[in-house]
Amino acid sequence: MNDAPASAAPDTGPRRPGDAALTALGLGPAPLSPADASAHSFPDGGAWRTEVPSVEGPEALGVVLEESDRLGVPVHRVSQGSGVWMLTDAEITEMVAVCTERDVELCLFTGPRGTWDTGASVRTDSGGAGLRSRGHDALAGCVEDALRATGLGVRCLLVADEGVLWTLHRLREEGRLPADTTFKVSALIGPVNPASYAVFERLGADSVNIPSDLTLAQFTEIRRVSRAPMDLYIEAPDDLGGYVRMYEVAELIRRGAPLYLKFGLSKAPGIYPYGRHMRDAALATARERVRRGRLALDLLARHGADGGMSPLGSRLPGPLNRFDTSS
Repeated sequence: MNDAPASAAPDTGPRRPGDAALTALGLGPAPLSPADASAHSFPDGGAWRTEVPSVEGPEALGVVLEESDRLGVPVHRVSQGSGVWMLTDAEITEMVAVCTERDVELCLFTGPRGTWDTGASVRTDSGGAGLRSRGHDALAGCVEDALRATGLGVRCLLVADEGVLWTLHRLREEGRLPADTTFKVSALIGPVNPASYAVFERLGADSVNIPSDLTLAQFTEIRRVSRAPMDLYIEAPDDLGGYVRMYEVAELIRRGAPLYLKFGLSKAPGIYPYGRHMRDAALATARERVRRGRLALDLLARHGADGGMSPLGSRLPGPLNRFDTSS
């Protein structure tokens, strides 16, 4: 006996939220345009990967991987926000070993940067220079972090300054950093138009955080000029706006591929720079970020749009456009 309601739409592949019910009321969405879709993918052919941010040390990493196993959430990358300099060699080595064993990419932030510097302008209403690295000493600190981290086996570094990015890219080109090191641009300086996005790619970025409030049309605009992978908070922390875009995930992938789905968390305390005094909050929020990932992936599955994930263990972005470093 068929218990499905007579009005149920046939299974014809990926669907949009509420599509059949709204169409029956004459409120269906406008047709999707193939011209809006990204023409790009990761080199493995995948359209999307996953990232769990704010994994601040070995203990939080253990929680994330335990929860990912329990909830069946695939994890391509974990990233840390406090900085290389906030971890001991032993902690970094432990995180590298665990991530290597699990085939998960580990990304650590370089520092120092504006909010932890002596400059006062970053704390004004205008925000001053933001997270950028002030002066030669701050630049040198970021380079020192990069050399130390890669020497301990880290192969992905987060940056929040265009000059730091260009400097690290030049060091990579010269062989002073491993050739397979990748650079990820922080959401706190993320580009908001196609031209600036393309500049970050040319400066050496291998993935670029974009603000979570960009429109769908703006995703398409960026993809028309650059194939560098995007990093996007599906749920953004409060200091980045607190946006929750779970119901848009399928369309964000369609327009933004190749795309890292970042499982952030709103209404959560800030934990940077992390220390043991923040342990309970760091572990609880790490656990909940994985659960948020499960919710987003469940939505994709319910809409028949969960195909196209990169194989686990994939990390490289493929060929990208760069400025000439020889001049």
